[in-house]
Amino acid sequence: MSRPVLETRDLTIRFGGHVAVDHVSAGFHAGTLTAIVGPNGAGKTTYFNLISGQLPASAGAVHLDGTEITPLGAAARTRLGIGRAFQLTNLFPSLTVHENVRLAVQARAGGGGNILARWSSRRDWIERADHFIAAANLQDKRDLPAVALPHGDKRKLEVAIMMALEPRVFMFDEPTAGMSVDDVPVILDLIRKLKDEGDKTILLVEHKMDVVKSLADRIVVLHNGRLVADGEPIEVIGSPIVQEAYLGVAANGGGHG
Repeated sequence: MSRPVLETRDLTIRFGGHVAVDHVSAGFHAGTLTAIVGPNGAGKTTYFNLISGQLPASAGAVHLDGTEITPLGAAARTRLGIGRAFQLTNLFPSLTVHENVRLAVQARAGGGGNILARWSSRRDWIERADHFIAAANLQDKRDLPAVALPHGDKRKLEVAIMMALEPRVFMFDEPTAGMSVDDVPVILDLIRKLKDEGDKTILLVEHKMDVVKSLADRIVVLHNGRLVADGEPIEVIGSPIVQEAYLGVAANGGGHG
Protein backbone atom coordinates (compact mmCIF):
# COMPACT_ATOMS: atom_id res chain seq x y z
CA MET A 1 0.00 0.00 0.00
CA SER A 2 1.11 3.57 -0.63
CA ARG A 3 2.62 5.67 2.13
CA PRO A 4 0.01 7.24 4.45
CA VAL A 5 -0.70 10.92 3.94
CA LEU A 6 -0.98 11.31 7.71
CA GLU A 7 0.57 9.09 10.35
CA THR A 8 0.89 9.06 14.12
CA ARG A 9 3.68 7.04 15.69
CA ASP A 10 3.42 6.18 19.40
CA LEU A 11 1.62 9.50 19.88
CA THR A 12 1.25 10.20 23.60
CA ILE A 13 0.16 13.00 25.91
CA ARG A 14 0.21 13.07 29.70
CA PHE A 15 -1.59 15.48 31.98
CA GLY A 16 0.18 15.01 35.29
CA GLY A 17 -0.12 11.32 36.07
CA HIS A 18 -2.95 10.76 33.56
CA VAL A 19 -2.07 9.41 30.12
CA ALA A 20 -4.87 10.75 27.90
CA VAL A 21 -3.48 9.36 24.63
CA ASP A 22 -1.24 6.35 25.07
CA HIS A 23 1.24 5.42 22.28
CA VAL A 24 -1.29 5.54 19.44
CA SER A 25 0.11 4.52 16.06
CA ALA A 26 -2.09 4.75 12.96
CA GLY A 27 -1.72 5.71 9.30
CA PHE A 28 -4.39 7.44 7.21
CA HIS A 29 -4.46 7.26 3.41
CA ALA A 30 -5.84 9.52 0.68
CA GLY A 31 -9.33 8.59 -0.48
CA THR A 32 -10.35 7.04 2.83
CA LEU A 33 -12.65 8.12 5.65
CA THR A 34 -11.66 6.82 9.08
CA ALA A 35 -14.11 7.11 11.98
CA ILE A 36 -12.51 7.42 15.42
CA VAL A 37 -14.86 6.14 18.08
CA GLY A 38 -14.82 5.25 21.75
CA PRO A 39 -16.63 5.93 25.03
CA ASN A 40 -16.59 9.28 26.82
CA GLY A 41 -13.09 10.16 27.96
CA ALA A 42 -11.47 7.71 25.55
CA GLY A 43 -9.08 10.37 24.20
CA LYS A 44 -10.67 10.97 20.78
CA THR A 45 -10.72 14.78 20.82
CA THR A 46 -7.34 14.88 22.56
CA TYR A 47 -5.92 12.69 19.76
CA PHE A 48 -7.35 15.16 17.24
CA ASN A 49 -5.77 18.05 19.17
CA LEU A 50 -2.38 16.33 18.99
CA ILE A 51 -2.69 15.77 15.24
CA SER A 52 -3.84 19.31 14.44
CA GLY A 53 -1.30 20.96 16.78
CA GLN A 54 -3.63 22.36 19.44
CA LEU A 55 -1.72 20.34 22.04
CA PRO A 56 2.00 19.46 22.17
CA ALA A 57 2.77 15.74 22.38
CA SER A 58 4.52 14.34 25.44
CA ALA A 59 6.04 11.62 23.26
CA GLY A 60 5.74 10.14 19.80
CA ALA A 61 5.40 11.86 16.44
CA VAL A 62 3.02 13.11 13.75
CA HIS A 63 4.07 12.74 10.10
CA LEU A 64 2.53 14.37 7.02
CA ASP A 65 3.61 12.95 3.66
CA GLY A 66 6.45 11.17 5.44
CA THR A 67 7.82 14.36 7.03
CA GLU A 68 7.67 14.84 10.78
CA ILE A 69 5.56 17.85 11.78
CA THR A 70 5.45 17.21 15.56
CA PRO A 71 7.29 20.47 16.50
CA LEU A 72 4.93 22.64 14.41
CA GLY A 73 2.00 24.57 15.87
CA ALA A 74 -1.59 24.54 14.62
CA ALA A 75 -1.21 27.45 12.16
CA ALA A 76 1.81 25.88 10.47
CA ARG A 77 0.01 22.53 10.20
CA THR A 78 -2.99 24.26 8.62
CA ARG A 79 -0.71 25.82 6.01
CA LEU A 80 0.66 22.37 5.22
CA GLY A 81 -2.84 21.06 4.53
CA ILE A 82 -4.42 19.82 7.77
CA GLY A 83 -7.98 21.18 8.12
CA ARG A 84 -9.88 20.94 11.38
CA ALA A 85 -13.50 21.56 12.33
CA PHE A 86 -14.13 21.76 16.07
CA GLN A 87 -16.88 20.57 18.38
CA LEU A 88 -17.38 24.26 19.17
CA THR A 89 -17.55 26.57 16.20
CA ASN A 90 -14.48 28.67 15.49
CA LEU A 91 -15.63 31.71 13.47
CA PHE A 92 -15.21 35.49 13.15
CA PRO A 93 -18.58 36.37 14.75
CA SER A 94 -18.87 39.97 13.56
CA LEU A 95 -18.02 39.18 9.92
CA THR A 96 -20.62 37.97 7.46
CA VAL A 97 -20.84 34.42 6.19
CA HIS A 98 -19.28 35.54 2.91
CA GLU A 99 -16.47 37.44 4.64
CA ASN A 100 -15.61 34.43 6.81
CA VAL A 101 -15.35 32.14 3.79
CA ARG A 102 -13.62 34.75 1.63
CA LEU A 103 -10.87 35.16 4.24
CA ALA A 104 -10.21 31.43 3.97
CA VAL A 105 -10.09 31.67 0.17
CA GLN A 106 -7.70 34.62 0.49
CA ALA A 107 -5.49 32.74 2.96
CA ARG A 108 -5.38 29.73 0.62
CA ALA A 109 -4.33 32.02 -2.25
CA GLY A 110 -1.58 33.57 -0.13
CA GLY A 111 -3.28 36.95 -0.08
CA GLY A 112 -2.44 38.20 3.39
CA GLY A 113 -2.09 41.83 4.38
CA ASN A 114 -5.16 43.97 4.93
CA ILE A 115 -7.92 41.40 5.12
CA LEU A 116 -10.74 43.68 3.97
CA ALA A 117 -9.02 46.15 1.62
CA ARG A 118 -7.62 43.72 -0.93
CA TRP A 119 -10.56 41.62 -1.93
CA SER A 120 -12.81 44.06 -3.81
CA SER A 121 -10.79 43.82 -7.04
CA ARG A 122 -10.51 40.04 -6.77
CA ARG A 123 -13.67 38.77 -8.39
CA ASP A 124 -12.17 35.27 -8.38
CA TRP A 125 -11.94 35.26 -4.57
CA ILE A 126 -15.54 36.45 -4.28
CA GLU A 127 -16.80 33.78 -6.68
CA ARG A 128 -14.74 31.07 -5.01
CA ALA A 129 -16.21 32.01 -1.63
CA ASP A 130 -19.71 31.88 -3.11
CA HIS A 131 -18.95 28.40 -4.48
CA PHE A 132 -18.20 27.05 -0.99
CA ILE A 133 -21.16 28.90 0.55
CA ALA A 134 -23.44 27.22 -2.00
CA ALA A 135 -21.87 23.83 -1.27
CA ALA A 136 -22.78 24.30 2.39
CA ASN A 137 -26.32 25.40 1.47
CA LEU A 138 -25.88 28.83 3.04
CA GLN A 139 -26.67 31.07 0.05
CA ASP A 140 -29.64 32.66 1.83
CA LYS A 141 -27.42 33.54 4.83
CA ARG A 142 -24.55 34.95 2.73
CA ASP A 143 -24.67 38.51 4.11
CA LEU A 144 -25.61 37.75 7.71
CA PRO A 145 -23.00 38.11 10.45
CA ALA A 146 -21.83 34.73 11.72
CA VAL A 147 -22.99 35.58 15.24
CA ALA A 148 -26.60 35.76 14.00
CA LEU A 149 -26.63 32.20 12.65
CA PRO A 150 -28.34 29.32 14.47
CA HIS A 151 -26.06 26.55 15.70
CA GLY A 152 -26.56 24.26 12.70
CA ASP A 153 -25.70 27.02 10.23
CA LYS A 154 -22.57 27.90 12.21
CA ARG A 155 -21.43 24.29 11.81
CA LYS A 156 -22.15 24.45 8.08
CA LEU A 157 -20.20 27.71 7.84
CA GLU A 158 -17.26 26.14 9.61
CA VAL A 159 -17.23 23.31 7.08
CA ALA A 160 -17.43 25.85 4.22
CA ILE A 161 -14.41 27.67 5.68
CA MET A 162 -12.46 24.43 5.98
CA MET A 163 -13.35 23.51 2.38
CA ALA A 164 -12.20 26.97 1.24
CA LEU A 165 -8.77 26.32 2.75
CA GLU A 166 -8.62 23.25 0.45
CA PRO A 167 -6.72 21.00 2.86
CA ARG A 168 -5.66 17.47 1.98
CA VAL A 169 -6.57 16.20 5.45
CA PHE A 170 -10.07 16.96 6.78
CA MET A 171 -10.71 16.43 10.49
CA PHE A 172 -14.31 16.54 11.70
CA ASP A 173 -14.93 16.44 15.45
CA GLU A 174 -18.57 15.44 16.00
CA PRO A 175 -19.76 17.56 13.05
CA THR A 176 -23.47 16.88 13.70
CA ALA A 177 -23.42 17.55 17.47
CA GLY A 178 -26.28 19.78 18.54
CA MET A 179 -27.74 19.98 15.03
CA SER A 180 -31.41 19.81 14.14
CA VAL A 181 -32.63 16.75 12.26
CA ASP A 182 -32.98 18.89 9.11
CA ASP A 183 -29.38 20.12 9.22
CA VAL A 184 -27.67 16.77 9.75
CA PRO A 185 -28.09 15.47 6.16
CA VAL A 186 -26.51 18.64 4.72
CA ILE A 187 -23.31 18.11 6.72
CA LEU A 188 -23.22 14.38 5.99
CA ASP A 189 -23.69 15.05 2.25
CA LEU A 190 -20.81 17.55 2.34
CA ILE A 191 -18.55 14.98 3.98
CA ARG A 192 -19.70 12.28 1.54
CA LYS A 193 -18.91 14.53 -1.45
CA LEU A 194 -15.42 15.23 -0.07
CA LYS A 195 -14.90 11.49 0.29
CA ASP A 196 -16.13 10.84 -3.25
CA GLU A 197 -13.47 13.19 -4.64
CA GLY A 198 -11.08 10.35 -3.89
CA ASP A 199 -7.98 12.37 -3.02
CA LYS A 200 -8.88 13.62 0.47
CA THR A 201 -7.88 12.01 3.76
CA ILE A 202 -10.81 12.32 6.17
CA LEU A 203 -10.89 11.67 9.92
CA LEU A 204 -14.20 11.76 11.77
CA VAL A 205 -14.89 11.65 15.51
CA GLU A 206 -18.54 10.67 15.84
CA HIS A 207 -20.79 9.12 18.49
CA LYS A 208 -23.72 8.30 16.22
CA MET A 209 -23.09 4.77 14.99
CA ASP A 210 -25.53 5.13 12.07
CA VAL A 211 -23.42 8.04 10.80
CA VAL A 212 -20.25 6.00 11.23
CA LYS A 213 -21.72 3.04 9.35
CA SER A 214 -22.91 5.21 6.47
CA LEU A 215 -19.62 7.06 5.93
CA ALA A 216 -16.62 5.14 7.26
CA ASP A 217 -14.27 2.89 5.29
CA ARG A 218 -12.49 2.09 8.52
CA ILE A 219 -13.05 2.43 12.25
CA VAL A 220 -10.37 3.10 14.86
CA VAL A 221 -11.46 2.55 18.46
CA LEU A 222 -9.83 4.34 21.39
CA HIS A 223 -10.40 3.27 24.98
CA ASN A 224 -8.61 4.81 27.98
CA GLY A 225 -6.29 6.57 25.52
CA ARG A 226 -5.20 3.37 23.78
CA LEU A 227 -5.99 2.09 20.31
CA VAL A 228 -7.92 -1.13 20.94
CA ALA A 229 -9.40 -1.93 17.52
CA ASP A 230 -8.73 -0.89 13.92
CA GLY A 231 -10.38 -2.30 10.81
CA GLU A 232 -13.35 -2.38 8.47
CA PRO A 233 -16.64 -1.23 10.04
CA ILE A 234 -18.45 -4.56 9.96
CA GLU A 235 -15.53 -6.30 11.61
CA VAL A 236 -14.86 -3.65 14.26
CA ILE A 237 -18.48 -2.97 15.22
CA GLY A 238 -19.04 -6.66 15.82
CA SER A 239 -15.94 -7.19 17.94
CA PRO A 240 -16.48 -7.93 21.66
CA ILE A 241 -14.19 -5.10 22.80
CA VAL A 242 -16.26 -2.53 20.90
CA GLN A 243 -19.57 -3.99 22.06
CA GLU A 244 -18.36 -3.66 25.64
CA ALA A 245 -16.21 -0.54 25.53
CA TYR A 246 -18.17 1.62 23.13
CA LEU A 247 -21.65 0.51 22.22
CA GLY A 248 -22.74 -0.22 25.79
CA VAL A 249 -21.69 3.27 26.88
CA ALA A 250 -22.98 5.03 23.77
CA ALA A 251 -26.43 3.53 24.29
CA ASN A 252 -26.68 5.61 27.45
CA GLY A 253 -25.98 8.87 25.65
CA GLY A 254 -23.10 10.58 23.86
CA GLY A 255 -20.55 13.02 25.09
CA HIS A 256 -17.11 14.35 24.46
CA GLY A 257 -14.02 12.15 24.46
